[in-house]
Amino acid sequence: MAKQDAVIRLLLVEDQLEDAEHLISMLRNGGMAIRPQRPESEENLQTLLSSQSIDLVLAAFDAKYIGFEKVIAAVTATGKDTPVLASTSVLDENSVLAAITAGARDVALRTKAEHVQFVVRNEFQALLSRRSLRHLEAALRETERRCDTLISSSRDPIAYIHEGMHIRANEAYLEMFGFEEFEDIEGLSVLDLIDSDHADQFKQVLKNISKGEAPPKNLECGAVRSDGSQFDAVMEFSPATYEGESCLQIVFRQQTIDADMAKELDNLRQRDPTTGLYNRQFFITETEAVVAAAVSGKTNQALLLIEPDNYENRIEEVGLALTDEVLKQMADRLQALMDENTVLARFADHTFAVLCRQHDHKQTVALAEKIRAAFDGQLLDIDKHSLVLTVSIGGVQIGEKIASVPQVLGKSNQCLQSAEGLGGNRFDIFDPAARDRAEEELIQAWVARIKQALNEDQFVLNYQPMISLAGAEGEAYEVLLRMTAPSGEIVSPENFIPIAEEHGLLADIDRWVIGRTINLLAERKKAGIDTTLFVKVTPASLVEGDLHNFISAQLKAQGITGDKLVLQIPESKIFSHLKSLQAFQKIIGSFGCRLCLEQFGTGLNSFQMLNHFEPAILKIDRSFILDLAKNTDNQKKVKEIVDQARKLNKQCIAEFVSDAGSMSFLFSTGIDYVQGNFLAPPMNSMTYEF
Repeated sequence: MAKQDAVIRLLLVEDQLEDAEHLISMLRNGGMAIRPQRPESEENLQTLLSSQSIDLVLAAFDAKYIGFEKVIAAVTATGKDTPVLASTSVLDENSVLAAITAGARDVALRTKAEHVQFVVRNEFQALLSRRSLRHLEAALRETERRCDTLISSSRDPIAYIHEGMHIRANEAYLEMFGFEEFEDIEGLSVLDLIDSDHADQFKQVLKNISKGEAPPKNLECGAVRSDGSQFDAVMEFSPATYEGESCLQIVFRQQTIDADMAKELDNLRQRDPTTGLYNRQFFITETEAVVAAAVSGKTNQALLLIEPDNYENRIEEVGLALTDEVLKQMADRLQALMDENTVLARFADHTFAVLCRQHDHKQTVALAEKIRAAFDGQLLDIDKHSLVLTVSIGGVQIGEKIASVPQVLGKSNQCLQSAEGLGGNRFDIFDPAARDRAEEELIQAWVARIKQALNEDQFVLNYQPMISLAGAEGEAYEVLLRMTAPSGEIVSPENFIPIAEEHGLLADIDRWVIGRTINLLAERKKAGIDTTLFVKVTPASLVEGDLHNFISAQLKAQGITGDKLVLQIPESKIFSHLKSLQAFQKIIGSFGCRLCLEQFGTGLNSFQMLNHFEPAILKIDRSFILDLAKNTDNQKKVKEIVDQARKLNKQCIAEFVSDAGSMSFLFSTGIDYVQGNFLAPPMNSMTYEF
């Protein structure tokens, strides 16, 4: 599925403004979020590079007004990691070698949109990886420093062991074994501190570790102090690094309580009291170990998330008092399906998780199907009730390409939401090794689901208030599209809009939304409520060229004018659909409808574009609003947009307002409307108290 990329702060060096706009359009049509700038001179180039955070520079190799060599020199002089890409009209051996020799990281063929998109996206991902690596290296150094400080002050006896020898030990460890200084124990074998009855057992642990096997969580043994006295202890192991060297961390704990009681306490720390399954904390720890193994190249590992479908409604059937019993019976049924290579846990309120070791994709799918079938049509006897539950399952094969705990959990949850959105009682397993096949099957299922939603009226609308800071009369809402899954769950648009766009279904969705919106306007007018509704329109509807006739017919059928209907179009789509938009604007203007330009401020010269297209309302791009309270550059940009809009007699809206500081600043600018979850989240009815 398509996804929104991070914003790329792009500096373009092109002789003609039209050529720069064309490249921006190429990139945005490829799904990339671009915040572009174009220097007007060599001095301006140096100013932009030194004063702003630039991610990439895309420069014409044959540019005349700023030569490519000067671009490379200016970027190099900053000392920043800012990749320079060359754009050319011809891609051959000589042009590529010349650009690379001059200092370009890669060369993009400006006449091929796919190549420009690939080169920019590829280099941006490489840049993010380098930034992430530097951040992680700095974080690692700081973490190691903090850990060393904590270990030194810890009352737990801790030592670091390399090839069986001590390389680090804290004061508590020295005190436990009767040593005064670390020099007394440095280079001493750990075997010298373990009694002869347990020496062979510990030697075997070291042998297993040397073969690449994971150490046991703990080992009971007899320990020997420097004076020869002995005590019972438990050794706890974990892999570690010390001064860049791989080693083993050992914590010696002197046994002061009964061994059975210690095991019982450990069990209580690891288990969920309601279901008896492992708890979230234990499961995360196990997942971290599996992910670490994947980083080292281990394959055939997977994670599954399981949720009952339409859970809230099912619980209402039996009553809240029996919630724990429902979860307990679900846990028991799931536990019966597990084997020695799986770890089952209660991950969240009604979410269960399974960690699978030694499971390839085929085995993971087989387990997911076994879990699904174990609930499909099978009754749960809850007190005096017989409850039928189905479950949805989302999972991921863990490998080197998806080897971080947030990635694994995020992708698993995405697959779970997808399975629920398609009606539930199914599973969706992401396999990086079979990505194309899996995604194509999923996409086809979504296409069928979208068509079904259109045919059976399974879309729903939400409404987010737009609040006037100037005290304007009447109410204003943005209309937001959602989908109802067969299970009753609400599916957010990011799950289906990209697929609808790829398969030519956006025009049908636009007509559905606009038709319902006009019906609502008629109902509000009859009720005597002055309401303005904002609706998104996609360029796909404009290309077909008949949307204006549809709007006209709907307005006439409801007996209303279009003065309360505002159609929103993203700024990034204007240049690629300019003629269609100009004709569209002229026609719908005769109905009284207005146009709002979304994502405003992201173009090279957004106000210059208004010479060709004249919307009544400007909605400032969210990237300028999200950190507005702290970002002075964004504050300057927003103030500039609001001032210019006022001079042009256009209203201005700030969306995604998220804090009081941003609200305070926006109020001072004199902006017309504000919108965001901080003020009011989207609602399923228009009941906001203006």
